Amino acid sequence: MVGGFFGDEGKGKIVAYLSLRRDVKLAIRCGAINAGHTVVYMGKTWKLRSVPSAFVNPAVSLGIAAGGLIKTDVLLKEIEETGCGNRLCVDSRAGVIEDEHVARERSSTHLTSTVGSTLQGVGEAMVDRARRLLKLARDIPELEKYVCDLSELANEYIDRGFEVLIEGTQGTFLSLYHGTYPYVTSRDTTASAFLSEVGVGPKKVGDVIVVFKSYVTRVGSGPLDNEMSFEEASKLGWIEYGTVTGRPRRVAPFDFDLARKAVVLNSATAAAITKVDIIFPEVRGLRDPSKLPKSVVKWVEEIESALKIPVILLGTGEEVEDSIYLGGEK
Repeated sequence: MVGGFFGDEGKGKIVAYLSLRRDVKLAIRCGAINAGHTVVYMGKTWKLRSVPSAFVNPAVSLGIAAGGLIKTDVLLKEIEETGCGNRLCVDSRAGVIEDEHVARERSSTHLTSTVGSTLQGVGEAMVDRARRLLKLARDIPELEKYVCDLSELANEYIDRGFEVLIEGTQGTFLSLYHGTYPYVTSRDTTASAFLSEVGVGPKKVGDVIVVFKSYVTRVGSGPLDNEMSFEEASKLGWIEYGTVTGRPRRVAPFDFDLARKAVVLNSATAAAITKVDIIFPEVRGLRDPSKLPKSVVKWVEEIESALKIPVILLGTGEEVEDSIYLGGEK
């Protein structure tokens, strides 16, 4: 499961919903703490930067990938808030962000003024990882009881026929390789990269679900085609704020060209679209596909025709279960 634009697509909601609807055995989060996934479930809100969004289903085992970056205090706080410690596996090779990484980023004019970094220490930790200096989860005593070989576990489950859900972070066009460089993050953010982070080979993948929002948002610097003014976006009710940074997100209408490219880059087999209720307020809170207005059905058909993949899920509100499952994936 990957983001199709610049992050903020609502991936946390989609992962949480799929973990409740499907028979997921293991859910794994990739990426780092510079990406926040918001989960609203049964009236409570979690803003997660490390723990997989599938924690809402107590039957699902949880993992943090070897290619991921954690910050010990952030992770321990989330474990306490979600109560998932007894089913969480942190790969022993996951990297650890330290305070010095945060300080180094905050002293960089390039990152603060040009790139618009979240300044969470992620880029500097990746630098140290490339130089083979970074501490790993296995080096931190406080994490000892959570450490495991997640790649071995994930492959074992897949080989036994269990469903494993890999939760990508950020969005395709923040990819270090395929995004709007230099206004990108410090890792690749496509499906191939997330598989690599976990240690699962591409032939073991059944579906790649790309998540789009019904409009495009972006935090920080970089190009954004057809960007709307703050006033225009406010009138439409499209203004949002970053989960990690609190900064207002820049806004543009749904971008079919970007969406088509995201499908290609990720070999996407299906799409999910969130915040449909913002564009079509009449569907807010709707959960029954048979009650979808014709205007929404037509809009979905237009997207499917343009992207050449089925739309399997629509988000109709903040709550995880405010969703319409359309089916259609393998």
